[in-house]
Amino acid sequence: MAETLLETVGLSRQFGGLAAVQDVSLSVERGRVHAIVGPNGAGKTTLINLLSGELRPSAGTVRYKGRDITSWPAHRVAHLGIGRSYQKTNIFRDYTAFENCWLAAQALLPGAFHMLRPARKYRQAQDRAVKALEMCGLADRADRRAAELSYGEQRQIEIAMLLAAEPELLLLDEPLAGMGPEESTAVLALLKRLAAGHTLVMIEHDMDAVFAIAQCITVMVNGRVLATGSPGDIRANAQVQEAYLGEGVS
Repeated sequence: MAETLLETVGLSRQFGGLAAVQDVSLSVERGRVHAIVGPNGAGKTTLINLLSGELRPSAGTVRYKGRDITSWPAHRVAHLGIGRSYQKTNIFRDYTAFENCWLAAQALLPGAFHMLRPARKYRQAQDRAVKALEMCGLADRADRRAAELSYGEQRQIEIAMLLAAEPELLLLDEPLAGMGPEESTAVLALLKRLAAGHTLVMIEHDMDAVFAIAQCITVMVNGRVLATGSPGDIRANAQVQEAYLGEGVS
């Protein structure tokens, strides 16, 4: 029986009179790709912000490995082994690909901000950065400034930065957004490789990509969960077809 890695129960978030996320309960199983889809304004990014600790819920709970992490701040959540990417690329454009990853690795090492740190800690951060770049196919771009790389490669740097911190769970907010077909294919192939050793929770509008990689799909509409199931179940769900997939995805 699959192990639950991340779980929410009755998770909600209100902004004044707007209920952005309403009573969301979901279970993410270890080692699987769980996609969260839905039309614009469905509450998907707000949900990811709640899971990553960037927002506090108005109600409900979040559990990671059975531990209640509700309302934990983002830095504590990150230290648990949860990495998060954003809709807009969040990298240091004037730094090299290696420097971006090295900083990400160093930030989550114990004693990261101590004035004096053992040399082995620096080596550990360097080793993690090199490994992350290799995993993302960017080893030959390590010394290039991020600003000089293509948009797709910049998105790969952001994923490499997550990997440099050695997370177990990746929260990916539209990793294919803004890409052309060739770049999308490359990043989707990367995500498939990562899925072999990580648990992924992924927001994505490209339903072809979602159906190609996800084992479980949650559909959100107006802040609520409309349906959760396998790709086959979601394709066949009449409510989902009407509310979302009917917008042009068969």
